[in-house]
Amino acid sequence: MKLTKFVDKLPIISTLEPTKKSNHLTYYEVVMKESWHKLHRDLPPTRLWGYNGQFPGPTIDVSEGELTHVKWLNELPPKLILPLDTSIHHLDQMPQTRTVTHVHGSVTKPDSDGYPEAWFTRGFQETGPDFSREVYEYPNNQRAATLWYHDHAMGITRLNVYAGLVGMYIIRGEEEKALQLPSGEYEIPLVICDRTLNPDGSLYYPSGPDEPIPGAPTPSIVPAYLGEAILVNGKAWPYIDVEPRKYRFRLLNASNTRTYRLSVNEDVPLYQIGSDGGLLRKSIPTRQIVMEPAERIDIVIDFSEFEGKSMIINNDLGVDADPEDQTNNIMQFKVTKPLKKKDTSRIPKHLTHIPSLKQNSIKTIRNLKLVGSEDAFGRPLLLLNNQLWHDPITEKPQLGDTEIWSLINVTNFTHPIHLHLVQFQVLDRQPFDLEKYNEDGSIIYTDAPISPAENEKSWKDTLAAPSAQVTRVIAKFEPFTGDYVWHCHILEHEDYDMMRPFTIVEKEDPETS
Repeated sequence: MKLTKFVDKLPIISTLEPTKKSNHLTYYEVVMKESWHKLHRDLPPTRLWGYNGQFPGPTIDVSEGELTHVKWLNELPPKLILPLDTSIHHLDQMPQTRTVTHVHGSVTKPDSDGYPEAWFTRGFQETGPDFSREVYEYPNNQRAATLWYHDHAMGITRLNVYAGLVGMYIIRGEEEKALQLPSGEYEIPLVICDRTLNPDGSLYYPSGPDEPIPGAPTPSIVPAYLGEAILVNGKAWPYIDVEPRKYRFRLLNASNTRTYRLSVNEDVPLYQIGSDGGLLRKSIPTRQIVMEPAERIDIVIDFSEFEGKSMIINNDLGVDADPEDQTNNIMQFKVTKPLKKKDTSRIPKHLTHIPSLKQNSIKTIRNLKLVGSEDAFGRPLLLLNNQLWHDPITEKPQLGDTEIWSLINVTNFTHPIHLHLVQFQVLDRQPFDLEKYNEDGSIIYTDAPISPAENEKSWKDTLAAPSAQVTRVIAKFEPFTGDYVWHCHILEHEDYDMMRPFTIVEKEDPETS
């Protein structure tokens, strides 16, 4: 349905207050529960699931090295509010309302990572095979960065996230503070996602493909879904009143499937200062930024020359020619507030030093294909290296080893690939002849390797692996051993079945191996 844009004020997400805090430990309790929120002026309230009943959930704001414990509590009703396909992952034998929270980008032990089968139900009455603790531990011994938290339960992540289980997690550091970036009320997280809303305000999510597949179950999982309304911080196409000065915006693409290409009208430059793993080496002035699902982009916009004007963050990816498609806009800025005081914030040219992993000794190079196939019903089934989730683990990096992973995408579209635990660096991408591959399985390169974009020359945990290209990343697998996962962050792909476990194992003793 068509909604009027820029009539609702942008909500500013609240920061979570600790339940307890000492010199050694910060402790939070976060309750997942059902609530109702008005997502647009002209719609009735929408039934949602949220952390502490909020959508998005409250921002968890911590410092580098601050030991943090979070007890994630499930107080959700017994049934999902969206169509559930029980034909995958034996979901017909499991409770519907299962959750497990993953802090995306966090360097933490496996038992606190949000492993998909470490799920639990209301009151921990039922738990998954990998469940081992009620209180998760986050050491935060990593660079200051914009992370986020979201549900990661096996086979239903797409539904739990679409229902509202997302929130920001920010780690702060002294190095960043010294740069005099915009801060306080001039630093604003923006959680961007798409949803389709029915006239009664309820969430719409498809119960199957537009053209039903004979013999397939009902409901039936779909391989992708693009919502019709763009929400920012839980409002459809909001506006914000700003002062004529510099603002810092921490952007998160929390959509299930949709990729955005963002720009601002009035020819306003965006200065990107950070990505998934924190600050870039230097600030990058740009006119547009692409954001895959799960990527974070940290930008500064200077409104000082635009007093009295309005401007819009636009999106020109995935926009239909249909006049009903309103996804060409994200939100509106109105430079209407008087300047409170002189703006002393800066956009430094040089931000931080990032050592290259290319100097490390490379222990293993893995060639990993992103492939398309079909299931028994003829539905699309996207896989990593042609393996299902439950197949034996094949990726077993040794603790402290540096490896290169070559992601060979032989499907027809881009996949945003996420590795848990590690931040990696992008080496390059090299195009190959996909038609030739489909003929005889050979990889024939059609051009030289392409260096990563300037804003990818930093630490990343999620990146675009385009069709008909080999995307190479380098990562050091530390500091913990145990089971983690890597997957496509199109949530419909992740749920079925484009996710694989990997295990970090203890270093072999060369004398005994």
